[in-house]
Amino acid sequence: MEVLMNLLQRLFGGSSAKPEKRYYTFSVKCLRCGETIDGRVDLDNDPSVEYEDGGEVFHARKVLMGNGRCFQRVEVTFKFTPARTLIEQQIIGGEFV
Repeated sequence: MEVLMNLLQRLFGGSSAKPEKRYYTFSVKCLRCGETIDGRVDLDNDPSVEYEDGGEVFHARKVLMGNGRCFQRVEVTFKFTPARTLIEQQIIGGEFV
């Protein structure tokens, strides 16, 4: 199976981010119940490109909910450079921890 995957990788090219850099991880605290919720952005698949001021900017949006203590949604949005470096983050319904 690994041989087949290596062959497909060579044929179709494309490289994903290094495993340790593939995910942007974050934690938020719900403003209603105080629960800490962990989240992550898959930097290869989640961000969408937008063209601003002649350059590319990548946006990702996540909606998180805790484990049942309350049903408050915490919405986070992130803005990344083409190299997937965080530029800006915003949150509604919580705060970043």
